[in-house]
Amino acid sequence: MKIVILDANTLGDDLDLGVFDTLGDVEVFGFTAPEVVVERIKDAHVIITNKVVLNESNLQHAKHIELICLTATGTNNVDKVYTNSRGIVVSNVVGYSTDSVAQHTFALLFYLYEKLAYYDNYVKSGTYVGDEIFTHFDRKFHELVGKTWGIIGLGNIGRKVATIAEAFGCKVIYYSTSGKNNQQAYEQVDFDTLLMTSDIISIHAPLNEDTDGLINDEAFEKMKATAVLLNLGRGRIVVEDDLCKALNQNQIAGAGLDVLEYEPINEDNPLLGIQDSTKLLITPHIAWASVEARKRVVDEVKENIASYKVGKPRNQVMK
Repeated sequence: MKIVILDANTLGDDLDLGVFDTLGDVEVFGFTAPEVVVERIKDAHVIITNKVVLNESNLQHAKHIELICLTATGTNNVDKVYTNSRGIVVSNVVGYSTDSVAQHTFALLFYLYEKLAYYDNYVKSGTYVGDEIFTHFDRKFHELVGKTWGIIGLGNIGRKVATIAEAFGCKVIYYSTSGKNNQQAYEQVDFDTLLMTSDIISIHAPLNEDTDGLINDEAFEKMKATAVLLNLGRGRIVVEDDLCKALNQNQIAGAGLDVLEYEPINEDNPLLGIQDSTKLLITPHIAWASVEARKRVVDEVKENIASYKVGKPRNQVMK
């Protein structure tokens, strides 16, 4: 069985991909440009990838392909209509990043909420040397106890965030973008109520027709001026031009983003003009990427292949 890994760089260079050697003849590529996909997959039985687009135009040349293993939960880079028509099994990984993303959610929140960039710079700039008192109060911050934390997307990650937020004394409410989610443990509210009453709003929803552009000008106008927005879902859920305007006009207090509409970020993205890290914090889609989470991805993909080889496909994606 020939196994081809098309974009190993998306997993980092600190993981042992040799674990796949027991399953077949493995060929590893750090990155694969669209124009060389056909050449690299033409003799493969198994493809392992994160972001490489696989569809009829390239898969039709892979006559031996049986299994596509995604090193992510999202599957929109694979044409499932075509793979289903050929009987190619597509497997993904789920649940591997819950703890990592929840942790990063609070890392973003606290960095913004306690104005840590300002205070760190205050000390390291030397301004604190010889200050007349032992502390400094210029940038005010508040406790989380008693605040309302609104969650958009109460799946595994959203529920983990809710549990932690409750431990800090927050009241947790949530909005179901599909209208089908009913979690008895937390109060479900309509979208306007979540916007108007939340002190912190964190997004953990997928991108679909219900969430595309959900947080826009109209939404920002309804949010508290003291609110902090955190997007750990998908970039296009937040309209970036509208967010830039809301931050510059102080419609909200701050935003923390780990996802963007285009990744890597476009050089003309208006958010790059906001250099104040007490107002806007952006990380390069790393919330999922703790060492432990990335190792779980590798272990899960290995198990997906091993299970397929004995006729018991797991984590199979049909649509």
